[in-house]
Amino acid sequence: MTRRAQMRNRPRVPLLKEIPLLIWLVFLWGALWQDFSAGNLIFGAVIAFIVANIFYLPPVELSGRFNPLYAAGFLARFFYKLVHASFEVLWLSVTKGPHIKNAVVGVKLRSRSDLLVTATGHALSLIPGSLVVEVDRSTSTLYLHCLNVSTPEEADKVRKDVRDTESWLIRSIGSREDLEVLKAEQAAGRKAADLANNRAESAKGANS
Repeated sequence: MTRRAQMRNRPRVPLLKEIPLLIWLVFLWGALWQDFSAGNLIFGAVIAFIVANIFYLPPVELSGRFNPLYAAGFLARFFYKLVHASFEVLWLSVTKGPHIKNAVVGVKLRSRSDLLVTATGHALSLIPGSLVVEVDRSTSTLYLHCLNVSTPEEADKVRKDVRDTESWLIRSIGSREDLEVLKAEQAAGRKAADLANNRAESAKGANS
């Protein structure tokens, strides 16, 4: 099938369903240009509409749910980490310079959604000190080049931060299935922590 035929046979997506995608694209436009002025965002909205409606792209499946409270929390966390990482990179460049040890860290995400994998990757790449260098779509695995990572413990810290970013996005725009997986994982983690605490208290009581 030719490109023109693909575009002609492509089902029309209602504008209402495109709004979350357009908002995300406009946000990325402002972040990439580091300019959130009204004029730049309006121009970004025009570009986003053209990209989403004229160019042939694989369909983006939206979850159909949006939690504004978690979305606001995600944005607050994102801007905090953006500022914190900027100062951290500045400090490392002054104190360590070319002697900084870097690493490529692979992180397997929970969700198989293209939207969530892409959103997580973009959010991480926009924060100084980390950059997504490869995405394995078949396993939803991100590979990040990270500054100042030289031990397994530091790599585990990066993985936790990535999965925390994904969890905020799942709670904001993820599907109900992804949300249930996240809740089950967190419940299992709390249960394991409680069991470990009970064993520690039992051992402490036996020793005393």
